[in-house]
Amino acid sequence: MIKALILRNYGPLASIDWDHIGKINLVIGNNGTGKTFLLKAAYSAIKASEEYKRGDEPRKFPEILASKLYWTFQADKLGDLVARGQQDKLEFQMEMAEGKISYSFGDSTVTTLVDVLETLNPRSSNSLFLPEKEILTLYKVIIDSRERTKLFGFDDTYYDLAKVISIQPKKGKNYQEFSDARHSIEKVVDGKVYHDENDRWVYQKGRYLFPINIASEGVKKLAILDTLLGNHYLDRDSVIFIDEPEAALHPKAIAQFMETIYLLSKSGIQFFISTHSYFVVKGLSLIATKHKESMPVLSLENGAATIDDLQNGYPDNPIVRESVRLYEQEVELSLS
Repeated sequence: MIKALILRNYGPLASIDWDHIGKINLVIGNNGTGKTFLLKAAYSAIKASEEYKRGDEPRKFPEILASKLYWTFQADKLGDLVARGQQDKLEFQMEMAEGKISYSFGDSTVTTLVDVLETLNPRSSNSLFLPEKEILTLYKVIIDSRERTKLFGFDDTYYDLAKVISIQPKKGKNYQEFSDARHSIEKVVDGKVYHDENDRWVYQKGRYLFPINIASEGVKKLAILDTLLGNHYLDRDSVIFIDEPEAALHPKAIAQFMETIYLLSKSGIQFFISTHSYFVVKGLSLIATKHKESMPVLSLENGAATIDDLQNGYPDNPIVRESVRLYEQEVELSLS
């Protein structure tokens, strides 16, 4: 579990000090404020910690981390991640239950990290990043382009996910919360998506089977999470990063998806969610109020970051302000 994050001069993120991180954490802001940057930075660090000393992995931690940053951000050189016009170095610190990770580098850094500190105990759990777009129809192309051509295209959030969604479900008892979440997802998509014996992804709705290509993007997106819960890749100590969960989902599905996330968080899974959707903020706010749960929210605006908690109400953020403005305009028009 991630406990705290500190970032300095990290692309569009000038200064972030985020402690008291919870089970469900929300990052909100307009386009270009650094929401995805923040998630990718944290994901790269925790994923590197999971690969470190696992199996027959021969690389040292700085090598794994540098590779993960390179392929996740797909910058020509790592120094390109340093905030433009800044003389100071980029700095990153992350505190986890398993230890701490910190690194820094300047804008001339290419692919080698020197200033890296880690105090990590082995981490056996798996974490993943669910990007904005679904990949069920593209996962073989993603794997091939990354492993054969080794060219920029699909970054490592897509590549890491593509490698695990094809894992066949393991037999045996699953966590009850995972089984309940899978039933919840099945209700949202009004059916089931699975990998059949002919190596095809199919969508089953009632008695009928359809090729996955004709299923909606929202169905395929939620099916990815269902697959990860079913193939036992995730466990109660996993961390899941979700970029714009609202993409391709209608408002009711978004609300149901947020309830599923809450259910999984009660099992132990930690979530980091970036969004600019009022429906996501509203859904999680209602859950936080109903269950009296702390849900930290980091609001990004004009290079500044403020930290609130959805349990205490809506944060002061452009997304919320615009939603309130539209509501007030609607009321005004109805009264005129």
